[in-house]
Amino acid sequence: MVTINGEAQAKDGMMLLEYLKAAGYDSRAVAVEYNGAILAKDAYETTELRAGDVVEIVCFMGGGA
Repeated sequence: MVTINGEAQAKDGMMLLEYLKAAGYDSRAVAVEYNGAILAKDAYETTELRAGDVVEIVCFMGGGA
């Protein structure tokens, strides 16, 4: 199991970019922490999710006054 945003999910073997697309994230508008380190966007395509991984995904939102 992979923990994504605090929830255990059976995503072992899935590439991170594939997960982001399947979950409806715009990979251009997120930051990803993977096992305690911030990933560069060009690593999303080559990062494979494995059992025990901890992933946090943060979305950027526009706004303000």
